[in-house]
Amino acid sequence: MAAITDAKRLVIKIGSALLVDRQTGALRTQWLEALADDVARLRAGGTDVILVSSGSIALGRGVLGLPDNSLTLEQSQAAAAVGQIQLARAYDSALARHGLQAAQVLVTLEDSADRRRYLNSRATLEQLLRLGAVPIVNENDTVATDEIRYGDNDRMAAQVAVTAGADKLILLSDVDGFYSANPLQDPGARRFDVVEAITPEIEEMAGDAGSGLSKGGMKTKIMAAKTATGAGCDMVITEGSVLHPVRALERGAPATWFLAQGDPQQKRKAWIAAMKPKGQVTVDAGAAKALHAGSSLLAAGVSEVIGSFGRGDPVEVRDAAGHRLGQGLTRYDAVDATRIRGLRTGEMAEILGYPGRGPLIHRDDMAF
Repeated sequence: MAAITDAKRLVIKIGSALLVDRQTGALRTQWLEALADDVARLRAGGTDVILVSSGSIALGRGVLGLPDNSLTLEQSQAAAAVGQIQLARAYDSALARHGLQAAQVLVTLEDSADRRRYLNSRATLEQLLRLGAVPIVNENDTVATDEIRYGDNDRMAAQVAVTAGADKLILLSDVDGFYSANPLQDPGARRFDVVEAITPEIEEMAGDAGSGLSKGGMKTKIMAAKTATGAGCDMVITEGSVLHPVRALERGAPATWFLAQGDPQQKRKAWIAAMKPKGQVTVDAGAAKALHAGSSLLAAGVSEVIGSFGRGDPVEVRDAAGHRLGQGLTRYDAVDATRIRGLRTGEMAEILGYPGRGPLIHRDDMAF
């Protein structure tokens, strides 16, 4: 129970088979409202919650009368366009019962592969959580092609967890954990309570039997676990069809926990530190002192900008004597960074022609 209630930031992935009735194509409203109860309780306890939800294509397919078998890309996109509205309305209604505001966030694989889009996604999620909203993340199936799709929400949920700096990820699934073999085919298959490390042997055990509505099988869940745990986020797989599935997990429902390798923030800092810098900024003594104290780097403290870099690129930070202080991901490209160096935040809009994005490098994007 402590593993969930102690989470500072939690991502919950909901599969289509849990959200949409396979026979009728209708939303499982009672189940969704019970999940919203869980979310409200977690929020009341101080945990940030992000939901990664499947279901838009499954809902839209039923509304449009499309067949249950495989759809063409165009049919899937049409179904998603209709289903996304249905899904957003359902989440908004369920969460509103608790005074919570739902926020729809549509993403594609490009949003995590491109560093600039990654920063945009991170900033948006951060702002929504700060304002008290519950982000509902879904793959933007209306525009995504096969080349820019995640293809399954297990891996997308793991990437969202990494982007948002979550310390816990729950995959609500149609299975109650990770087994040594497919339990439907092998009566001797055993479920793992805890997986401390994803070894080649663990990967070999993963089957690939997804349900009729979901695209993910156990292989994608292991891939998600590698992404999440490698970034310092614990991940758990549990059967989610029961009402109040998170509460059931807290009370000891069967599940498999994949343990994080380190802390999310430490992993992020290590990732930033390992990048090859695209440029350099020199800061004054006051900024250097503020950085050592854990503050963000403001444009006012920058005296020189060197190199050609874009927004989101890694930039080295040095003091006036040339000593390396660290490096971080800049929120401005080299041209704008040069224009605003030495300026206070309130002075930047007049020079840039648009409101500034805050600090040149946020402390969360800085590694020493």
